[in-house]
Amino acid sequence: MPSDPKDWIAISQLPGIGPATLGKLFRGKWTPKKLIADQDSQSATSSNTPRLNKLQKAQLYNYVMQRGSLWDSTQQCVEQLQRINVQCLLADDDAYPALLREAPDHPVMLFLQGSIDALHMPMVSVVGSRNASAAGLRHAYQFSKALSAGGFVVTSGMALGIDGAAHQAAVDLGLPTVAVMGTGSDQVYPRRHQKLSEKILETGGALMTELLPGAGPLAAHFPRRNRIISGLSTGVLVVEAAVKSGSLITARMALNQGREVFALPGSIDHPGSRGCHALIREGAVLVESVDHMLDELSAMLGLLRRVSEDTEATGNQNELQKGLSDIQNMVLNSVDFSQTLLEEIIIRTDSLDCQLQSHLVELELLGWIEATAGGYQRIR
Repeated sequence: MPSDPKDWIAISQLPGIGPATLGKLFRGKWTPKKLIADQDSQSATSSNTPRLNKLQKAQLYNYVMQRGSLWDSTQQCVEQLQRINVQCLLADDDAYPALLREAPDHPVMLFLQGSIDALHMPMVSVVGSRNASAAGLRHAYQFSKALSAGGFVVTSGMALGIDGAAHQAAVDLGLPTVAVMGTGSDQVYPRRHQKLSEKILETGGALMTELLPGAGPLAAHFPRRNRIISGLSTGVLVVEAAVKSGSLITARMALNQGREVFALPGSIDHPGSRGCHALIREGAVLVESVDHMLDELSAMLGLLRRVSEDTEATGNQNELQKGLSDIQNMVLNSVDFSQTLLEEIIIRTDSLDCQLQSHLVELELLGWIEATAGGYQRIR
């Protein structure tokens, strides 16, 4: 007999009950009625019986009797979820994502808004820095677009920076993407992603969280969110990340869960590359094009590769440069993928500063380079 989501919403609200304890109670099938019955029986002395303190026992007893503050708050929570069209999936539900269930620390409850079908397609998570460079945002968008076109559902945390670019790529194709939130279902964080969240639902995607309505963006919520992102996914791509960052936590969780981890290398001068380089040293797969990922993932899942020409993340750069004039090509080729001082560009192109500046501005507007302190850096 399936578990009742209302019972586990209630137990999760008891003081002193965290995710780990909730998981143990769920696996032991300790429903509210069973907990109360065993507390009042002689079997309560058994080492297998969870021990409740007086407050927990009183609240749970009143809940079973359908009265008291715990009953009221649980009823309100259920009604609020219904109002915003959110369903609760328990870990023993057939609709619960099978790959996530294999993770040892999977959540007991998932609150889902949107398409449940998106949870049962092969997923790849794309994560990275909130303060991403223009190149990082471009790579996240292009890789995510190609992965979506290749038959994968891109999963991320709907944060600013890399996460947002990853979701936006799928939305722009009209394909599903799954956003795992560090808040309750009634809140979108950051607020500027309200429209993005609406587009995710419109294009057959889903918003997911393990947190009850009313839960805000507390620091402790995001590591919990990250383990869901990695647990849902066949593979995790880290685009840009500092050495100490949530993205690296997600990647290391993925390694512990037996998932494939991919990392984009970058300039040794860019702080956002250091986390990716650390992951590569730890065994992550270095990727320079989406083909590397699709080769690995398609083999694992037995999928046919479907990558269209307009969604390849890193194509032949010589072909891309055909749209530039000869002088634009010359200037572009004088700019490195790491910071290049303006004086170096002048020497390499043998150009006058006034003429050179206009070409650099043109290339920046076309998305080939970005300005840095004292110079420029090529981003594609």
